[in-house]
Amino acid sequence: MFLFLWGFVIEPEIIVLKKYKTNVFGNKKIVFLSDLHISKHDIGRLRKIVKIVNEQNPDLVLSGGDYIYGFSDDTSMLIEKQVEELKKIKAPVISILGNHDNIYDKYTVKNALESIGIKVLINSSTKFENIYIAGVDDLKTGWPNIQTALENTGFPRILLTHTPDIYYDIKDDVDLILAGHVHGGQVRVPFLGSLIVPSKFGTKFAVGDFKETQNRMIVTKGLGTSILRVRFCCLPEIVVIESVE
Repeated sequence: MFLFLWGFVIEPEIIVLKKYKTNVFGNKKIVFLSDLHISKHDIGRLRKIVKIVNEQNPDLVLSGGDYIYGFSDDTSMLIEKQVEELKKIKAPVISILGNHDNIYDKYTVKNALESIGIKVLINSSTKFENIYIAGVDDLKTGWPNIQTALENTGFPRILLTHTPDIYYDIKDDVDLILAGHVHGGQVRVPFLGSLIVPSKFGTKFAVGDFKETQNRMIVTKGLGTSILRVRFCCLPEIVVIESVE
């Protein structure tokens, strides 16, 4: 009974910080969120996410998408209601969209986010101070175009992708790739790791810091859940990227 309560009730509501270091972006502090999956009854969790983000005092917030829980209004909080809380984030926010966002209604989600000043990238780029941010469409529900996303960008630059599965397709040099989607597997067994990960690479890119090509990629466990509202040994996380002291 305790394990059931922990996995279905307690752990999905916990949020931890996962910190990474880099010497690429000067003294900028960047917060990365992904896979919020806000259900109809998740207003408290959404407010907690915003509060924790603001407590980090970030210079920039990046999002890997998937604001929608499930695929419809029957399960998800309306994106128009979500943005009433997201607009309280006290830093510029740049986002891409996830597979749940695209299936729900890509442009409804995009328009709602942009109505509060969140820049949404779909095979496009923008610039924050001296940092270029590029973002691609979701691999399974859209048409990601890495080349188009990186056009007219310089260095340093970050590439946002909802899924880590495009890692080996990125032939250009990118200072940092940020990805989500896989939720760390949601359920991780001690000594065995993640059991099921929605990736063509299996558990390889479930979570962590990778440097198997010229490009570094950080994959977050994300904040929400999908299919089953359960997490076990896979705490929801907010990524904080800081400069090397």
